Amino acid sequence: MASTIYRNTKLLEAVRALPCQHCGRADGTVVAAHSNQLRDGKGRGIKAHDYRIAALCFLCHSKLDQGAQMSRAEREDMWERAHRATVGKLFEFGLVRVVI
Repeated sequence: MASTIYRNTKLLEAVRALPCQHCGRADGTVVAAHSNQLRDGKGRGIKAHDYRIAALCFLCHSKLDQGAQMSRAEREDMWERAHRATVGKLFEFGLVRVVI
């Protein structure tokens, strides 16, 4: 039984309001960079869950996805750090909130 991949266009759009969580750039190219890990729902031709994202600018996103300049471990570390920072900023800036 396949699990359902979580999708949320509002969350992806909210990330665009943040600066890059790797280099700090706020040049209008920041997007939600999805995890490339299988454990996060990534598959052949399938993006990971929308909650496993990092706010990255075009240059950092390209650097991460192309992978030529970093080892796999370095890419995973870069993405994980940016992901944690992204989640924190989404709450800090009020772009995501808990509703009870």
